[in-house]
Amino acid sequence: MCSGDMLPDDNCMIVVTATGRDKPGLVAELTGIIASVNGNIVDIEEIVMRGLFAIFMIVDLSRASVSLDELRKMIMAKGREVGLQVGAEPYIPGRRKADKKLVFINILGRDRPGIVAAVSSLLRDYNINIERIRMIARGEMFAMEMVADVSDTNADLEEVKSKLKAKCEEMELSAIVQREDVFGIPKRLVVFDMDSTLVEQEIIDEIAKVAGVGEEVYKITRQAMEGKIEFKEALRSRVKLLAGLKVEELERVAQNIRLTPGARELIQALKSMGCKVALISGGFTYFTDKLKELLGLDYAFGNKLIIKDGVVTGEVEEPIIDAERKAEIIKWIAENEGISKDEIVAVGDGANDRFMLKNVGLGIAFNAKEILKQVADGVISQKNLLSILYAFGIPQQNIEKYVNQNSG
Repeated sequence: MCSGDMLPDDNCMIVVTATGRDKPGLVAELTGIIASVNGNIVDIEEIVMRGLFAIFMIVDLSRASVSLDELRKMIMAKGREVGLQVGAEPYIPGRRKADKKLVFINILGRDRPGIVAAVSSLLRDYNINIERIRMIARGEMFAMEMVADVSDTNADLEEVKSKLKAKCEEMELSAIVQREDVFGIPKRLVVFDMDSTLVEQEIIDEIAKVAGVGEEVYKITRQAMEGKIEFKEALRSRVKLLAGLKVEELERVAQNIRLTPGARELIQALKSMGCKVALISGGFTYFTDKLKELLGLDYAFGNKLIIKDGVVTGEVEEPIIDAERKAEIIKWIAENEGISKDEIVAVGDGANDRFMLKNVGLGIAFNAKEILKQVADGVISQKNLLSILYAFGIPQQNIEKYVNQNSG
C-alpha cells in the first residue's frame, strides 16, 4: 500500500475498468467509491455504445486510505450492486510518447466484414500505432474514424496514404487521411469543380452531342481529364468544334443538367454550418452562373464562351481557367474572406483540379481520375456527395439533422 506521504508515481497507480448495460448514475457510483477513499482519478474515458456502458480510469492511490485489495473489493461490490463487470489492477506503464505525430483516417463505403482488419493490418505493416477508433455511421453508409500515430513509421507518409487508398479501393471503400493539426481546424470554405463533381455530366460533352461533334469532343475531354493534353489547348480545340451552335441549344443542355446525388443536400448542410461555398470550373459561365443561382453558391467562376448574335463563335475569352488559374482563384477567395489555407476543402475529379486540391487543408478526389488520386488527401468513390461530410468527423445523426432541417 502507498502511504499518504508518498508522491504519486506509477507504483501507486491502478487501472479500473467497468462494462455493462448503460443507465443514469453509473459514473457517479464508481467515482464516488474512489473519492470516498481519497483516490485521485488522473485519466478517464467513458463511452456508451448501443446501450452498453464502458469506462476506463487510471487512479492514483498515493494518498488513499485503503490498499489496492481493499479498493478492489469495494469497487467490485459496487459493480455487482449496479450491474457492472468491474476490474481493478495495478497500473503497468505502456507506450507513452511526447512527440506523437497524429493523423485522422476516415474510411467510407458499404459495410462488409473485414474492414477494420484490413486497414489495421496495413497500418501495422508500416509500424503505425492506432490510438482510437470511432464508428460514425453504420447502415446504408459505413463511416469509421481512426486516429493513428505515424511518428515511428518506416515509410514516407505519402506512400502510406497511397497504399491505404489503393487497399480501400480494392474493397470498394474510400479513404481520407488528414494531419491532426489540419483536421482540428473548422472548415470555412468548400470549393467544387463542376463537371463530374457537382453535376454528373461533362457538360461540354453534352453540348457537343447537340452540335453533332460528340465523339470528337469526348476523346479530347478524356485526354485532358487524364492529363495527356494541356487543358488550355484541349479547351480551345473543343470550343472550335462548337462554332455555329445557337444559344437556344445551350439552354436545352442547361435544362437537362443532373446534379450529383447529395449535391443539393451537401451544400445546404455546408451553408447551415456557416461555410462559404464556391464553384470553380474549367467549364462555361453559362452553366456555372445557373448553378450559382440554383444552389445559392457564394462564388462561381468559369470560362466564358464568346457568343455573337445568339451563336457560339468557336472562341473562348482569355484568360482561360486551367489548373493554375483555379488555385489562384481559391487564393483570391480566401484572401477576400479572411480564410486560411487549412480552413479550405476542395473537391474535384480530374487533372485540371490537381493544384486546387494540393494547396488547401483538405483535398478530396471524387470519383476521380488516377492523376488526381495521387495528389489528393482522400479518395471518395461513392456516388453521393453527402458522404464528404463524414470527412469532417460529423456523425451520421448530425448529418441527418442538417439534411432534415433543410428539406422542409
